[in-house]
Amino acid sequence: MLTLLKLLQSLFQTLHSEGTPGQVAAGLMLGAGIGLSPILAGHNLLLFAALILLNVSFGGGMLGLALFTPLGFLLDPILDRVGLALLHAPALQGLWRAGYNVPLVPYTGFNNSVILGSLVGWLALALPLFLGGRRAIAAYRVRYGERVLNSRFMKGLKASKVYNVYTWFRPE
Repeated sequence: MLTLLKLLQSLFQTLHSEGTPGQVAAGLMLGAGIGLSPILAGHNLLLFAALILLNVSFGGGMLGLALFTPLGFLLDPILDRVGLALLHAPALQGLWRAGYNVPLVPYTGFNNSVILGSLVGWLALALPLFLGGRRAIAAYRVRYGERVLNSRFMKGLKASKVYNVYTWFRPE
């Protein structure tokens, strides 16, 4: 119950944050890249560093991670096939060989079909996810934002004892 409450609070806090829709959508996009990939993928470190260092919404990134991690598990068989097809493509054999001989590239795990497939899948989704997310967040804020904040549900959520206990332990 408390986890669901925390997730809902994080969702509404992110949607109503001071960040622009583009910042929230960029965070969502980076979080989606982390969520689609296996956790120990080398590019996840770069995506997480970008999430921290760039002027994007960290809450949006955590929301993207929460939404796309289960989706990543569901898409693993498809992403594995994509990665295998790329790893076995004759035209790319020279690229894989050259990349494997570069000092740090073998540690990224790109010779793993699931990691490669998830990276390619995320790259294919990144721009549509950013553009669609930015548009959806802007539309939500204009059409529904004020109504949601003034709704009985939000007032009840903020007034509930569970919410009050949660706010005691929430870092600000």
